[in-house]
Amino acid sequence: MLRGLTTISFYAHDVAAARDWYAELLGVRAYFQRPEQGDPAYVEFRVGDYQHELGIIDARFAPDGWSTEDGGAIVYWAVDDLEATWARLLEMGATPFEKPTERGPGFVTASVRDPFGNILGVMVNHHYMDVLAGRKG
Repeated sequence: MLRGLTTISFYAHDVAAARDWYAELLGVRAYFQRPEQGDPAYVEFRVGDYQHELGIIDARFAPDGWSTEDGGAIVYWAVDDLEATWARLLEMGATPFEKPTERGPGFVTASVRDPFGNILGVMVNHHYMDVLAGRKG
């Protein structure tokens, strides 16, 4: 039924600023932008081992009921070094949402609020690494 993530969508009132912030964080430029020239309404990055899509959409296109208030699901991205990632996010101006927390052996989560109001989760997850190792073998 659910086959995998296709696109994670974040909203921002300043898409260009969000694009630049995420480009610095990810170390890659957005590969897609609309419109192609001028102020973007949408940008997209390919991220990680499976090239998942991270889209940033102008907040004026958010669905009815979208709020900048905290709530809803948090998507956690797998990272190799949670402490270093946490520190980098804070250095870049993100604010703590939930400090690094051990959830059990091999599972540590943390989350921040990016400068645009989105909750970005990061996680060390041994299941993710096991699946990744199995696909490479």
